[in-house]
Amino acid sequence: MKSLDVARTALGNTMRSKLRTALTVLAIVIGAFTLTITSGLAAGINQTVDDMVAGYGEEDQLFVMPAAAMGMGEDTGPGPQEYDPDAARAESEFGQAMLSEADIETLESIEGVTNVDPIFFVSPDYMEIDGTQYTFSDIGFPADAPAMELVAGEAPAREAAEITIPETWLTVFDENAEDYEEVDPEIALGQTVEIGISNMVYEQDTVEAEIVGVSTQNLAGIGGSPMPSHALNDELYEIQNSGLDIEREDAFVQAVVDVENLAENEQAIKDALQEEGMLGMTLEDMLGIIQSVIDAIAYVLYGFAIIALLAASFGIVNTLLMSVQERTREIGLMKAMGMSSGKVFGLFSTEAVLIGIFGSVIGAGLGLIAGFAANGALTAPGGPLGNVGGLTLFALNVPILVLTMILIIVIAFLAGTLPATRAAKKDPIEALRYE
Repeated sequence: MKSLDVARTALGNTMRSKLRTALTVLAIVIGAFTLTITSGLAAGINQTVDDMVAGYGEEDQLFVMPAAAMGMGEDTGPGPQEYDPDAARAESEFGQAMLSEADIETLESIEGVTNVDPIFFVSPDYMEIDGTQYTFSDIGFPADAPAMELVAGEAPAREAAEITIPETWLTVFDENAEDYEEVDPEIALGQTVEIGISNMVYEQDTVEAEIVGVSTQNLAGIGGSPMPSHALNDELYEIQNSGLDIEREDAFVQAVVDVENLAENEQAIKDALQEEGMLGMTLEDMLGIIQSVIDAIAYVLYGFAIIALLAASFGIVNTLLMSVQERTREIGLMKAMGMSSGKVFGLFSTEAVLIGIFGSVIGAGLGLIAGFAANGALTAPGGPLGNVGGLTLFALNVPILVLTMILIIVIAFLAGTLPATRAAKKDPIEALRYE
């Protein structure tokens, strides 16, 4: 019997007991479906993160902030901690740990650092659009502007008094719109707004700015609030820090540090920052937290899928053992007509492999259909995740998908070796006498 004949016979044998075969295939389908969904989810989120990192530009940059602001200050053990007047004053004024001018000088002195761009913390009172004032206390950091996902316009120019607004603000430009999705984002571009901010003695002043872009919030949260240019942010800070006769030391919420050859110097500079009580992170580091959570969830789902496949393998063993028992006389006849034990083993192994192929193809197909359908429904405008810019929830990872199908087929083959071995070892004389 040629290999093609073996495959054709195996296919016919799997169809003898359709219900039993269908139930066995269904168990494999569940595992294949779960593996496909899980790998697609991990691929989608990782693709989103990669796109965001790639979109940030080619500059080698670290975002530096006080380690205490991230809950990673020096562990002094039990008991009271030594008083640091500069840190205490900055934290009392701004509600969080801040970088001082001395910290900026320290950053500039670190070997490998080519430029330090400190970012002031500002808290405006309102933004006035067409004569109406809107609460405006949450504002983005200018250094994050290149990572924004824009639906219209462009990022603010560094030296101009420009700002972007989130797309959720678009309803202020169309009083008849019930939802921001009904408003063309181009309508906001070129509009002049006034930003009100209070100084140290609660006297308000205003600054004019031009809206140059409309953003949507991405996976890292960037773009969900108005984003000022560096020049606008600095001007707002000067007003916020004025009003007293005494000169106050500047404090910075973070600093963007350009590093020469970041790939080689990253760890050395991070270690130097840690010694100075500061924390340096790349955008990839920050987004890596999201990746870690998704990967952890993926590993759990992978585990459940593997368990399902192992359970399905016992179904294959049971199905083929019953098939061997039912076809004992047939096996005896084939061997009596000269069919070798190896061909008999190959026949039943091929049946197991076919069951694996059926289950993997159907499961992977259903997984891809469900994954892409869910991605479209959830991330489309108006969907539950439609306001997360640049989000890809599910993506096709061809290598992982192929490996998944190969894994399932291998598991099916291994599950079929026991019944196939038993069939191959049957004595033809005894098999022909079997009732």
